[in-house]
Amino acid sequence: MSQLSHYATHRESQHHRYISDRRRTTEASARTERNRYANKRPVKRKIHFSLLNIGKGLDVPFCMLIVLLLAIGITMMFSASYPIAFYEIGDSYYYLKRQLIFAIVGIAIMLAVSYFDYHHFHRFSALILGVSYFALVVVLLIPSQTGIHRWIGIGDYGIQASEISKFAIILFLAHWGSKYYDRMDTVKYGVLPGAAVFASTAFLLLLEPHYSCIVIVALLTVVMLFVSGIEIKWIGVAAVILAIAVLILWATGLLSYAMDRMDGWGKALEYVDETQWQQTWQTRNSLYAIGSGGMFGLGLGQSRQKYLYLPEPQNDFVFAIVCEELGLIGAVAILLVFALLVWRGIVISLRAKDRFGKLLGIGLTSQIGIQVILNILVITDWLPNTGISLPFFSYGGSSLLMLLFQMGIVLSISRSANIEKI
Repeated sequence: MSQLSHYATHRESQHHRYISDRRRTTEASARTERNRYANKRPVKRKIHFSLLNIGKGLDVPFCMLIVLLLAIGITMMFSASYPIAFYEIGDSYYYLKRQLIFAIVGIAIMLAVSYFDYHHFHRFSALILGVSYFALVVVLLIPSQTGIHRWIGIGDYGIQASEISKFAIILFLAHWGSKYYDRMDTVKYGVLPGAAVFASTAFLLLLEPHYSCIVIVALLTVVMLFVSGIEIKWIGVAAVILAIAVLILWATGLLSYAMDRMDGWGKALEYVDETQWQQTWQTRNSLYAIGSGGMFGLGLGQSRQKYLYLPEPQNDFVFAIVCEELGLIGAVAILLVFALLVWRGIVISLRAKDRFGKLLGIGLTSQIGIQVILNILVITDWLPNTGISLPFFSYGGSSLLMLLFQMGIVLSISRSANIEKI
């Protein structure tokens, strides 16, 4: 027992010695650490300020271009619309007041969406595509006295179902292209999904009918599949198949509405007969407006064609009034602003940190470029008069709200990309 007691006492003394040595070592290390930091001067953190990085990555140039185009667009829409608004409604400010409401709400939506993480759209791409199909079906069930089914009426306002379809296709193909990016050059993962989405949407749009939207959706599908990595040969094959489908529809008479629009295509300034002369009335007066503007224009508000000569000047043909009042120089300047917006949007998209952001941003930005080009071709009679709106300029609530919502997504991508310089 004496040996066991002696051993226990020895172990206890060793333990106390270990604790004491550990405490002294810890205190010495702490004093050394304090002395080391005490001899150093406090380092001032440099705060990098960049005008292009205000708002946690919000791309200010892109935002300013949007506001600039919106301001010019509303001004020109009002200038083009007040005569017809007074004649038909008795209120010259009718279209202006409504468009201002849409613009204010749209800007609020754009800024709110810019704070929303765009990655969440990744999960809901299929659901949003389904909603677009549902809207296209619902619009067909709503009676129409003109034979055209495009709007879902909500009180005094209407939602154009095709606007949802454009966004849904861009979103879904961006989701699909980022998920299967390494297999997009195959038929199974690249060609068939894109063809199926386009064909199903185009079929529903054909029943409205809304041929201009079919053209836009087709071009958006090509752009999205191309940037996703699909082989170019498949785009050529799709073009051939689409041409054959158009010929079949033409032979069966299903394109009668479109053929009526094409009868006077390219002949707006030629008198063939009274029927053709009346069919090309809008396009002809659009050309008169463009030609009257000359180099410097007649001056803001001085258009003559808007006084009941050019039908619906506040909608698809608003840029003809722009050319008449601001001239070639003003029109080219506006187109340059559009070009800067598209370029900046693509720059933002390419700097995104993930493939989904790149594809989504490129698709949303490309939609603006496509619609601007097609609108200019229509008002100059290079394309049939199919009714393609000019972004930020043409009157329309659902199209403007949807457009600003999509620009909010691009700004959300810019926050994630943390752009600091052009």
